[in-house]
Amino acid sequence: MNIDLQLKNLNDLFPSGFSEEQKAKAKTIFLKNFSQEAHRFYRGKMQTIPKCGIYGFNWFNIWYTPGVSKISTTIRENNDESFALSNRGNLVAVISDSTRVLGDGDCTPPGGLGVMEGKAMLMKYLGGVDAAALCVDSRGADGKNDPQKIIEFVKMVQNSFGAVNLEDISQPNCFKVLDDLREACDIPVWHDDAQGTACVTLAGLINALKLAEKKLNEAKIVLLGAGASNTTVARLIIADGGDPSKMIMFDTKGSLHNDREDIKNDKRNYRKWELCEKTNPRKIKTMEEAMKDADVLIALSSPGPDTVKREWIRSMEKKAIVFVCANPVPEIWPYAAKEEGAFIVATGRGDFPNQVNNSICFPGLLKGALLVRAKKITDGMAIRCAHSIADYSEKRGISPENIIVNMEETDLFAHEAADVAQQAIGEGVTRIVISRDEVYNQAKADIASSRKLFDDLKKLGHIAEPPAEMFETALAKAIEEVTSKQ
Repeated sequence: MNIDLQLKNLNDLFPSGFSEEQKAKAKTIFLKNFSQEAHRFYRGKMQTIPKCGIYGFNWFNIWYTPGVSKISTTIRENNDESFALSNRGNLVAVISDSTRVLGDGDCTPPGGLGVMEGKAMLMKYLGGVDAAALCVDSRGADGKNDPQKIIEFVKMVQNSFGAVNLEDISQPNCFKVLDDLREACDIPVWHDDAQGTACVTLAGLINALKLAEKKLNEAKIVLLGAGASNTTVARLIIADGGDPSKMIMFDTKGSLHNDREDIKNDKRNYRKWELCEKTNPRKIKTMEEAMKDADVLIALSSPGPDTVKREWIRSMEKKAIVFVCANPVPEIWPYAAKEEGAFIVATGRGDFPNQVNNSICFPGLLKGALLVRAKKITDGMAIRCAHSIADYSEKRGISPENIIVNMEETDLFAHEAADVAQQAIGEGVTRIVISRDEVYNQAKADIASSRKLFDDLKKLGHIAEPPAEMFETALAKAIEEVTSKQ
C-alpha cells in the first residue's frame, strides 16, 4: 500500500467498486480515525519554544531577573510598549467554552482543545501568528452556560494578548459575547465561526457570481441555518450590496420574517430579529418554495448528506450556486448537487473542489490587525478581506471548480494582511500607521520564518513522521466500516 504522506492520493486507495458516496464516507471515517491516532502519537499539536538566543546561563539575567525589571517599569509607564517588548504584539488567544464544536455540539470545556490547538497551528503556519488555546468553563451555579462568564474572562486576560479569536460558542450566547467584547476591549475580538466564515463565504460568492454572470444586488439567495455563521454571512452580504428583500433565511423552526414572535420575544436573538425585519418580505414559509428559481443556496446547518434535498437543487435557477458548508459532512454531497444541475458547488472541506473555509481568511486578517496594533476588527475590515481574497483569486484565475484560492497559496495571506491593515488605518482603529508595503513585507517575512521553523523541526528530527502502520490501520477500518454497511 503506497500512501502519499501529503494525503493527496486517498481516492486511489479505496476499492475500485466504491461509489462516489462510499468514497466520500470512507474519506470522512479515515480522516477522523487517523486524526485521533495522530493526536495521540504527537500528544497534541502545539508547543512553546523561545524566539530569543540563550548563549549561556548568564543570559537568564537578561531575559529574566534582574534585567527584565526594566521591561516591567517601561510598560508601566506606557502600556502600548507591551506590544513591542513582549510577544503580545503577535499573540492571539483562541478562546472557547466548547459548547458548539464543529457539528458535534457541546463537547464539554476540554473537548474543544483539539479544534483550538488546530486553530493555533493554522495561525502559526499560515499567518506567522502565535496563538494559545484557552478552553473555559462558562457554566454558572445553575449548570447553564453564562455568556457573562466568557465576557469577564476575556476582559481579564486581554492585556496579555494582541487579539482574541472566539471559537465554538453556541448561539445565542455567541452574539452577546462578541458584541459586548468588541466594545469593551482595547484589542481586536474576532469570532471566527461567525465573522471568518462570513468573510470567506462572501469572497467565494463574489467570484461565483462573476462566473455565473450574475450580480450580487440582483441575486435571490436562500440561507439554510440561522446560527452565528449564517446570520453574519447575511449581514455582510447586505453590507456589501446584497438586496435583503431577495434573501430568505431558515432556522430549525422555519423561515425568518417579521411575524416570528418567538425570535422577537427572545432578546438574546437580537441578531436574528434584525434579519427577520429586513429579509423575506413575502414571508415565504417552506424551503421548497424558497428554493424555486433561487440563484444561490448558502447552507451552514446540520451535517448531511441528506439535509439538503436533491429536488431543492433541481428547482433552482440556471447556473445555480450551492454552498454546503456543514462540518464534518456537507448538507449534500457535491457530486449529488452537480447531478441535479448546480453550476458551482462549494463546501468547507479541503478534499472537495471549492473549499470555502475560514482558514484562508483569519490568519492573514489577524496578522494585518496585529501589525498595526488594531483596537478592533470592524465589518469594513472583514469585507475588505473578502474582496482581497476574491481579487487575489481572480488575478491568478478562477473557474467553476476553483472559485477561490486555497491555503497552499502562501502569498495570499501577506496580501490580506496588507489590505486589512490599510482598511483599519483608514477607519482610525489602529495604534500605529505604517504603509501597505511595510505590512506586506513584514507579514511575508514572518510567514516564511514560521514555515522554515516547521521544516527545520522535521529535518532535525524534533518532529517525527507518523508510522506507516497508522495510515494503513485507519484506512483499513474506513474501508471495512463502509463495506459492512452495504
